[in-house]
Amino acid sequence: MIRFQRVTKHLGGKLVLDKVSFEIEKGETFIIVGVSGAGKSVTLKHMVRLLTPEEGRVMVGDDVVSEARGADLERIRSRFGVLFQSAALLQWLKVGDNVGLPLHQRTDLSPDEIDRRVREVLEMVRLEDVFEKYPADLSGGMQKRVGLARAIIMNPEIILYDEPTSGLDPVTSRTIDHLIDRLRRELGVTSVVVTHDLHSALAIGTRIAMLDGGKIVEIASPREFVKSRNPVVQSFLESQYITRKGAWEAA
Repeated sequence: MIRFQRVTKHLGGKLVLDKVSFEIEKGETFIIVGVSGAGKSVTLKHMVRLLTPEEGRVMVGDDVVSEARGADLERIRSRFGVLFQSAALLQWLKVGDNVGLPLHQRTDLSPDEIDRRVREVLEMVRLEDVFEKYPADLSGGMQKRVGLARAIIMNPEIILYDEPTSGLDPVTSRTIDHLIDRLRRELGVTSVVVTHDLHSALAIGTRIAMLDGGKIVEIASPREFVKSRNPVVQSFLESQYITRKGAWEAA
C-alpha cells in the first residue's frame, strides 16, 4: 500500500535517509523505531509529501505521492488521517469544534450532521462527555484521544501516528496502544506508527522497522525483532530493558 523506493533526504546538510526502501501492507500496523534524530518523523512526512525526496520515490497504492501536485496531491492526502505528537488541538475551540473541523472545511454536511458524526467518533475513543469542553480542561492522554478522533473523522484508509505515547504515563500509554489496535481491527485501517517506545511497538505492531544512520537496519515481526542479532537492535532493546521473554513471544 505504501512503498519507499530508495528514498534519500538531507536536512541541514545531514544525510537523514540513505536510499531507504520498504513496503507497508494494507491493514497492518507498521512501526518505525530508532533513537532521536534517526529520521522517523522525516519518513512519516514523506508519506504525505510534507517533505519531498531528493532521490527515489514514495508511492501510495498506484500513486507516486512524491511527484504529485495540486488536486492529485490533495486527493492522496485525503486518504490519510494524522495524529500529531502534540495532538495539535486549537485551544480556543471546544472539543466538538476541534474534531469537526475537517468536516466543516472539506464537506457540505449540515451542522447537525457534523455534530452527530463528531459524537460518534468521540464515543469510539471513549470520550463521549467532553464535547463541550476546551482542550485545556483535558489531561494529556485525553487530548491525544481527541486528536485521534479528529484523525478518523473523515474515514481515512491510513492513519499516521507521530509519537502517540510521548509524554504520557505508562498506564495512559497502554490505553493509547489499545485504542490504536482496536481502531485497526474495527475500521480496517492501515496504521503507521513512529515511536521510541519499544513496549508500545512490541504490543501493537505487526512489523517493526528500525532506522539507524539513515538506513533501515531491521524489519521484522515483534517476535523476530527481539531475537535480532543486529547489535544496533540489541542495544536499543537493552536500553529499554527488553528481553526475549514477553507477551510478544506469542505474537
